[in-house]
Amino acid sequence: MLALLFRFWPHIVGAVAAIFVGWKFRQSGVEAERARQAKEKLAAVEDRLKMDREATDIERHVSSLSEDEARKEAMRWSRH
Repeated sequence: MLALLFRFWPHIVGAVAAIFVGWKFRQSGVEAERARQAKEKLAAVEDRLKMDREATDIERHVSSLSEDEARKEAMRWSRH
């Protein structure tokens, strides 16, 4: 048994190293995918925040208008 170990130890070490390297590549791919998804989520949150700010600015502007001016503004934004 010991003779087989001495004869095939380079192959055993190579197989263990290949498994380790494959696992590391897989982990780096998983981490890259997580980073990409986090970047997309951050961009979506920033976009929603921007839209909320724009809506708040429009609401502030419209709340200061008279009823007729508000109707005219609403007609500008509504779909005909």
